[in-house]
Amino acid sequence: MKNNMICDMETGVCGVAGDEEMEIIDFNQPKKTIDVYYVTDPICSHCWALEPVLRRFTEQYGDHFNFHTVMGGLLEKWHDGPIDPANGIYKPADVAGHWREVGVQTRMPIDGSLMIDNPVQSSFPPSRVFKVIQKQNEELASVYLRRVREALFAFNQNIAEKSILVEIVSDLGLDGEAIIREAELPSTKQLLNEDFALAAKLGARGFPSIIMINSENKGVKIVGGRALESYVAGLEQVLDTAEIQPKLQPALPSLLEKEKLLFSKEIEVMYDIEQADISAYIEKELPSDDFQAKEILGETYFIKKQTHEENL
Repeated sequence: MKNNMICDMETGVCGVAGDEEMEIIDFNQPKKTIDVYYVTDPICSHCWALEPVLRRFTEQYGDHFNFHTVMGGLLEKWHDGPIDPANGIYKPADVAGHWREVGVQTRMPIDGSLMIDNPVQSSFPPSRVFKVIQKQNEELASVYLRRVREALFAFNQNIAEKSILVEIVSDLGLDGEAIIREAELPSTKQLLNEDFALAAKLGARGFPSIIMINSENKGVKIVGGRALESYVAGLEQVLDTAEIQPKLQPALPSLLEKEKLLFSKEIEVMYDIEQADISAYIEKELPSDDFQAKEILGETYFIKKQTHEENL
């Protein structure tokens, strides 16, 4: 076998020489010609269940598209008529059982009991806060959306209440009081209405909806939570390519550093780990002084330990 590390006196190269002595290399990233629209809502349980797959899709294939989160307006207010008769939802208390079922089935934990005791009256208040933050910082808006979902689904907090929203936004390092005030302005309500109009134009009637559109305005719409393969196949279709090479998954320590909290299911999906093997994987990949393992509703989750400096 030829040893590639041998230095060649003729070419002046240690390792493998190229064919050309000099060649032009283009280091520009490929132009993102695909727009991916994620039509969602803060209180959509199936959107919460999709988080593990959606994170992996954006982490590994995000170089190929521009990602846009669009608020869909799931619940303006409760009224006397049926809200979602197909799922037997006529009043807030009917949501609790449906949510618990989604949580058990998908293993993204959902408590749901607040919909009996202290129901969310509308998904519009947290949606408007999203629009205010998105206007300032798209990435931080995504973090906010994750935090309100954690608060609602796993930790059973009413994310339509101002005090809860102020706390979540303040924990992001923003002025919670000021942002919640701005969320009430007519201009912010107009921003939210623009999202609703865009969702309608994209043909999104159910959540989650992922719509991928290429430069020729041709696209693919995928409704409901699907496996990673469905989104990759959709992307390949709009890119008109047989196979896309995914980026390597981020290392678990850096992913937890970024996300702050990950449920077992999210780690399993990101790294193709079986549930039974998660403890051994965590032990191997994460330094024990970097994280805490906790449990809620029968599911394990991992949080980044705060350093002394972070607590100051």
